[in-house]
Amino acid sequence: MLKCRATWQKLAPLARSFTPWGRKPNVSKFKDPCGGVPIAQMSSNIPGRSSENMIYYLLVGGTFVGSGIYVYRHLQEDKARFNERMALVLKPVNEKPFTEITTSSSEPISVEKNEQPEGAQEATVVQARPEIPPHAPYLLIGGGTASFAAARSIRARDPGARVLIVSEEAVLPYMRPPLSKELWFSDDPNVKETLRFKQWNGKERSIYFQPLSFYVSPQDLPYVENGGVAVLNDRKVVHMDARGNKVRLDDGSEISYEKCLIATGGTPRNLPSIERAGEEVKKRTTLFRKIEDFKSLETISRDVKSVTIIGGGFLGSELACALGRRAQETSLEVNQIFPERGNMGKILPEYLSNWTTEKVKKEGVNVMPDSVVKSVNYENGRLSIKLKDGRMVKTDHIVAAVGLEPNVELAKSGGLEVDSDFGGFRVNSELQARSNIWVAGDAACFYDIKLGRRRVEHHDHAVVSGRLAGENMTGASKPYWHQSMFWSDLGPYVGYEAIGIVDSSLPTVGVFAKATAKDTPKAATEESGTGIRSESETEATASGVGISTKAVSTLNTPQQGDDYGKGVIFYLRDKVIVGVILWNVFNRMPIARKIIKDGEEHADLNEVAKLFNIHDD
Repeated sequence: MLKCRATWQKLAPLARSFTPWGRKPNVSKFKDPCGGVPIAQMSSNIPGRSSENMIYYLLVGGTFVGSGIYVYRHLQEDKARFNERMALVLKPVNEKPFTEITTSSSEPISVEKNEQPEGAQEATVVQARPEIPPHAPYLLIGGGTASFAAARSIRARDPGARVLIVSEEAVLPYMRPPLSKELWFSDDPNVKETLRFKQWNGKERSIYFQPLSFYVSPQDLPYVENGGVAVLNDRKVVHMDARGNKVRLDDGSEISYEKCLIATGGTPRNLPSIERAGEEVKKRTTLFRKIEDFKSLETISRDVKSVTIIGGGFLGSELACALGRRAQETSLEVNQIFPERGNMGKILPEYLSNWTTEKVKKEGVNVMPDSVVKSVNYENGRLSIKLKDGRMVKTDHIVAAVGLEPNVELAKSGGLEVDSDFGGFRVNSELQARSNIWVAGDAACFYDIKLGRRRVEHHDHAVVSGRLAGENMTGASKPYWHQSMFWSDLGPYVGYEAIGIVDSSLPTVGVFAKATAKDTPKAATEESGTGIRSESETEATASGVGISTKAVSTLNTPQQGDDYGKGVIFYLRDKVIVGVILWNVFNRMPIARKIIKDGEEHADLNEVAKLFNIHDD
């Protein structure tokens, strides 16, 4: 009551000052509404106007009550908002019922729908996107050249495509040829870190096909508006459910797909004698294939006194020349051991293989042909390689370059066929293993409509087959007919390009001429502007090719000791040209490709040789 009285005493003078009758107050006895004690009453002092005082009381009282209600409701709303926020903070993390919202890009995003106190507003919290997308419209297994070529082809035909590449390696897709070629001739002391190199034409480039900015992250792939290409690194597909259109990764996660490409490549073979030799020998053996192998061998070659390369094919001969060049500048000893009579003896005719062997020797390599490894032992801090003829080779490190085994582990779980003769996944001429599964690159055993069933292990084949698979994954339905080429450089001054079936067991015919300063890999790349020659050769055609007036080639049997500066070697099967090697002859591959595509018998190969203009200066 005291509070009510005090309030009234404060409000009364204020109200009185705003009334026209407040100047002449009429004091009368009036019962205080708060307690009945007589107090002074405001009056107009005009007879008959007492009802106006009652109106005044009602106005003041209504204002007071309204203010109280407003304050009460405001405090209640603050309390509700406080309880709502506390509920979000204190809610357990594992309580995650989901709903879906739609963004402006029309892509669904999962959100958490939290339980709220009664009367509180509903709130949503966006959930983090999964590291591995659960679905990929285009799934490419393998992170090499074939997968990248397929991804680029898919995006060219389907600009909004979402392509996921699953790679076992920790790096982005890259080209392998420089690992055994140009990187070894770099003057950059930090080449292991930069992985940039100068091509034979002097231009610098990276080993990677595209920088990181070219790709989208796997987490963002399902949500980006215009699609893209994502690379999921350090993951291996270990199981394939071809019926369910999904795969399982080594971490247990699953990815479903609509269309899938298998481009798993291959694993370098090892020698049985090394496999059973023990851990000390294995630790000192490199199976050369990846970027990490290049980095490791580059370091080892600077720290040890002797390196021995086992293998006389493309890779073994290229590494022998690269390390031999380094041996000329250091005290490194480089040995090369292989069972054939000469370098690349399974590919080149004998006379050219022998010439190549002499060339490799001049690079500073101790070449040992006709040598078969019997056993390898580790003793007194060094490796001892015992040959079948009794010779012993002491060395510090071994590089095994004895071929590639296609990775076909997914065949069993996926119900896919493996070719018993050539190895690899057996596919048709469109590179299909199933209606929505394609195979490209080293792991594909495909049907060549001109040369029959084949399996090819070369960079350009990975480009061609990957591109074709990508086109067919987007509905092209094109057969494999564009013959891929391959090349090998024994340093910047001797190189060859080949196409088709090149097997030294086949009959061969060679035409040679004297080389000029323009007939080297270095000069060829200076003219074409690219160090990876297949990038320009693959798309070229043989249209407009003419025969030089200087072309007076004759088919003479090469003599041992001849200087094979440049020339053309034809490989025959049933009198039909099935393979061609261009020895230090460049920018003529479209002609060779057309000859094989035509598949005709040639009564006079001299006329065919004239097409290559090898006698031009």
